[in-house]
Amino acid sequence: MSERTSPVTEGSQLSRRYFLKAAGGLGLTVAGMGLLEACGVKPAATGGTLETTTIRIPLANTISICMAPLYVAETLLKAAGFTNVQYTQAVGTDLSVGALVAGTGDITMQFSGPSMLYLDAGKPVTMLAGVHVGCFVLFGSSQIQQISDLKGKTIAVAQLGGAEHIYLSSMLANVSIDPTKDVTWTTSPVPQTKQLFIDGKIDAILAFPPTAQELQARRIGHVVVNSMMDQPWSDYFCCMVTVSQAFLQKNPVATKAALRAILQATDICALQPERPAKLMVDKGFSTNYEYTLAAMQQIPYNRWRVYNPEDTIRFYALLLRGVGMIKSTPDELIKQGTDWTFLKQLKAELPATPAPAGALAATRNLFCPVPGGRGAGAQQSLPKG
Repeated sequence: MSERTSPVTEGSQLSRRYFLKAAGGLGLTVAGMGLLEACGVKPAATGGTLETTTIRIPLANTISICMAPLYVAETLLKAAGFTNVQYTQAVGTDLSVGALVAGTGDITMQFSGPSMLYLDAGKPVTMLAGVHVGCFVLFGSSQIQQISDLKGKTIAVAQLGGAEHIYLSSMLANVSIDPTKDVTWTTSPVPQTKQLFIDGKIDAILAFPPTAQELQARRIGHVVVNSMMDQPWSDYFCCMVTVSQAFLQKNPVATKAALRAILQATDICALQPERPAKLMVDKGFSTNYEYTLAAMQQIPYNRWRVYNPEDTIRFYALLLRGVGMIKSTPDELIKQGTDWTFLKQLKAELPATPAPAGALAATRNLFCPVPGGRGAGAQQSLPKG
């Protein structure tokens, strides 16, 4: 495990220059104002001339608001020289990473688990950096008090091979339940799955934000696992920046510039959650600002400088390989489908940002009824192999 002692601590100071730059970038997106220029702050140099000024950002058909950095990054991408920033919607049940493979997208955010399935199948995608730690919350009925209670149950997910399916499969594997044999999977659209849980027709749901915040606020079910707080899930990245290998090889300068914009947008989400929350509501990805703001405040967006993304690959790969969902070893996946070169450079180039004051306490108070405690589903981390 990499060192978890972070320079990103409560009370640390953010340079005024970087804060104005970050806030200005989002202000341009939300309000259409030239705040960057008004503050006299210019975007950092990209390190060379962009090989392309067009970038395509594919999104899954079902969008979680944890993807906010992709939208917050729009202004930063344009400031970096991308004149044509395209957001494309996946068709049907396609994953955003699938668009990279199909050649219809360049860079995106994707939970690392499904990306590993693509890599295991020899698909040409590359993970560049972690964005945030967990965002999912597993809610259960009175019949589900811990993950092991899911054995023998029917579990509804949006799609097989998608984020919910792979995340839940990892959770099951972590308590020695074979997700390929010991549970029954059924697929339903996310709104339908949510309603089935509300109606008491299914026993558990892995909720995206802001559904998790809504269920908690309405006191529907109870928290079994909170991936933002409970170990081992809180020790690893959820969404990671993933790029088409063809785009990376052809456009290394543009790839680094895009990664820079997304990671700066991630900092903005941690520093000013109100702005991305409003943005996600304005774009129609959520209808409730309060739930959305709560989600933005709770998702750990300020970890990309601290956690080692290889730990994430090793952890999930060991779980998925152990139950036969992939054949590749962690080292094979790391060699085939990761490149941390730009991440290492950007860690040195971009100043550290402070953790939002009270964010951890807010998450604990919302999802952990016992002071200082964790959800009932917390498990011990597996050894790193």
